[in-house]
Amino acid sequence: MANTFGHLFRVTTWGESHGPAIGAVVDGCPPRLPLAEDDIQPELDRRAPGQSRITTQRKEADAVKLLSGVFEGLTLGTPIALHIANGDARSDDYREMRVKYRPSHADYTYDAKYGTRDFRGGGRTSARETAGRVAAGAIARKLLAHTNGVEIVAWVSKVGRLAMGTVVSDLETVTRDDVDQTIIRCPDLSVAERMIAAVEAARKDGNSLGGTITCAVRGCPPGWGEPVFDRLEADLAKAMLSLPASKGFEIGSGFAGTDLTGLEHNDPFHMEGDRVRTVTNRSGGVQGGITNGETVYFRVAFKPTATVMRSQRTVNVWHEDDELQGRGRHDPCVLPRAVPIVEAMAALVLADHALRHAALMATAGPTVPLPPRAEAPAPSRSGPG
Repeated sequence: MANTFGHLFRVTTWGESHGPAIGAVVDGCPPRLPLAEDDIQPELDRRAPGQSRITTQRKEADAVKLLSGVFEGLTLGTPIALHIANGDARSDDYREMRVKYRPSHADYTYDAKYGTRDFRGGGRTSARETAGRVAAGAIARKLLAHTNGVEIVAWVSKVGRLAMGTVVSDLETVTRDDVDQTIIRCPDLSVAERMIAAVEAARKDGNSLGGTITCAVRGCPPGWGEPVFDRLEADLAKAMLSLPASKGFEIGSGFAGTDLTGLEHNDPFHMEGDRVRTVTNRSGGVQGGITNGETVYFRVAFKPTATVMRSQRTVNVWHEDDELQGRGRHDPCVLPRAVPIVEAMAALVLADHALRHAALMATAGPTVPLPPRAEAPAPSRSGPG
């Protein structure tokens, strides 16, 4: 089941980078959700290769086909099969990789595990596999918006050493239009131009850059998430760290929170009308693994693209020292195309937890009555008589 993600809202992706097609099967989507290919295609267009001068120049239409699970514009509650054809694979670019392991790729580890691998474009380990995730995530996003009004927006907040300033209001105000106004998908225009220039310089130098994506999820009601092992932040971390090139995850204040004291870091509660709110949101909208109704926000770190257009030391399949010259068409920075992938994985996690919470509420007994307002007497502090 290593290719399947989720508990109730389950997604299985299939296909290889240079095979005839890739795609996904979504199982567990509730019936009667309005759904068409037009709901999915815009998300795939944001992830597609060849969309700007700072992405790979592989040209793929990434046109999605709904093969099952939808009838007369509504989901049936049965498995939804999604098909995306491959059309611009150039397998000859990878002929040398048949016998040489690419540094920091999964070539060697797949050989070590399976004793075989599809060397064309990395096969199943290619970031092209994420097209199936994005297609499935579009369905999850539609479900979340349709049933709970949840909004998910991610953006590039750091490329190399160039970073946006940390502004709390960004977590509540940045829109998709703000993100998509530049090809780097950073909503801060002054920083975005410098990021684009840095990526172009790295590409011309045969090199690559990494960075960070920030994601905000607005509109989650309190109560989503499971205690102990299936905490919401644990499932989000698993989802994000399953992405190609991801190397780090932090939620809320993250590692920076370690610089604060408990009093500085705590999020005090207060009432806003009939809602329980927090004055600050250093928890990132999750406490005890369960949403508290505030905006859920997190960051994902992506390493520099492993394929660079330079000669590097490596080892071949006969376990001899060797050299490998980078070839093919690759992103000099994965971040712009990773933005919709991060959003998709967040949607898959949240849709799954939304269904799990709904199932719990459907079988739960009556609400436990509130305790009386009178305080219980303080326990005795006297020692044994």
